[in-house]
Amino acid sequence: MTLFDKIIDGEIPCHRVYEDDQVLAFLDINPLSPGHTLVIPKERRAYLHELSDASGAALGRVLPRIARAVLAATGATAYNVLQNNGPTAHQAIFHVHFHIIPKVDGRGLGVGWVPGRLEDGPGLAASIRAALG
Repeated sequence: MTLFDKIIDGEIPCHRVYEDDQVLAFLDINPLSPGHTLVIPKERRAYLHELSDASGAALGRVLPRIARAVLAATGATAYNVLQNNGPTAHQAIFHVHFHIIPKVDGRGLGVGWVPGRLEDGPGLAASIRAALG
């Protein structure tokens, strides 16, 4: 059982900002900036690719709405949405979750991005299309 499972079950309190039958959003207790919000499905899955289409759709439906609310509440005009899958991708809690991290007074997510070069684009795209079925 993860920390987020305990929050869903009401065993651990949180500062809820949104809730419906499929999604819960609450403030991060270790925020990178004011308004840093976590958005989680109530479906208990560790990785995004394990979620049902219904849970994925529910998250997609509310993420823009919650982002707008975070921007309005914090006065931020920029933000990051972060979602990690697996320990080598920096996932610390193994329950799917999205971070909405506003850029406020120089605070927020810092990203060190080193772009590579696309190799075999046509072949890779064909493999992904085939995997989609």
